[in-house]
Amino acid sequence: MVGDVPTLKCFESVFSNILSVASVFIILVLFIMFAIGSFSYLTSLGNPEKVKKAQGTLKFAVIGFILFTGSYLIMNIICYVAFGQVGSSCPLFKFELPGP
Repeated sequence: MVGDVPTLKCFESVFSNILSVASVFIILVLFIMFAIGSFSYLTSLGNPEKVKKAQGTLKFAVIGFILFTGSYLIMNIICYVAFGQVGSSCPLFKFELPGP
């Protein structure tokens, strides 16, 4: 902010915060899916319908985990090949608007 007037630079921190919160939310949802699927599987008592439903929940939790970690890994590989940097120092993980 310049003199209490928001500028486009404020958008950088807002976008960064949204990505951070979204990542935490995705991890939380995946953990809950694993917990519910595991609990349902353990309490199904051999009922084929309940076992199939629990396996479906676990399957989608694993697919979500693979997609989430795979996208992060792919971004790190691209960043390493293009910029020689990995992790939070990578320019792909930083949203910055060019300034004057």
